[in-house]
Amino acid sequence: MTHNHETSPSKEQITENLQRAYRERAQEEVPDRFRDLLRMLREQGHQHGRAEEPRNADG
Repeated sequence: MTHNHETSPSKEQITENLQRAYRERAQEEVPDRFRDLLRMLREQGHQHGRAEEPRNADG
């Protein structure tokens, strides 16, 4: 049995649309409420003796 590794035009279009949507979403700013939550969690960590910064945290 042979496998056809070529993609159909519709699959290519779906792939392009998904990639575009992901890129757009990845470039959006983090909402203020999430920044506030990260800040509060960071402050709580410092109060409990945990000095680690969350990964990819803004600020």
